[in-house]
Amino acid sequence: MSKRGTSANNDNRSLATRLLLMAVGMFGFGFLLVPLYDVFCDLTGFGGRTNETAVVMEENRDASREIQLEFVTTVNEFAPFAFEPMVESMTVQAGGLYEAVFTARNLTGRSKIAQAVPSVAPSIAGSFFKKLDCFCFTNQEFAANEERELLVRFIVDSELPDYVDTLTLSYTFFDTARLTDNRQQAATSTHSNQ
Repeated sequence: MSKRGTSANNDNRSLATRLLLMAVGMFGFGFLLVPLYDVFCDLTGFGGRTNETAVVMEENRDASREIQLEFVTTVNEFAPFAFEPMVESMTVQAGGLYEAVFTARNLTGRSKIAQAVPSVAPSIAGSFFKKLDCFCFTNQEFAANEERELLVRFIVDSELPDYVDTLTLSYTFFDTARLTDNRQQAATSTHSNQ
């Protein structure tokens, strides 16, 4: 084999190695994007994320500052629930303690488990919307055809930037009971076969 052929083979191997390393690096970067994005959102409040656990916060009402709060609900396309706010909007004072009530109803004839995922718009306001208690902190178990009221207690932090005068609190309701349903069906068929 000539030097030219050996050199071409070495160049091809080197190129293939570099391409393989680049592909592995891009896969690794793509894999790390989700946790990095989560950390970024937690630190900055970007994406309208709110606190995921209850905060302890004293009421420090600023009567001179009113904020319009709108409520929006969505049900995931696979979730057999009706879900809506009791009121579509309310005016709150910065630093004041408030409650909002939502209603949810299981539209099926069997028990279901649901989870609500919140977000706040504009996204800059997510870290200033403090939930002291929220139905979104835990899964909600519903009996067949059950309807119930769900409560969120919150304070809009008085440190919210002055240019923000309207917030939208959105919840998306998801059905998290698919595995439970599959387990119940498996248990029922096991018992009926015995």
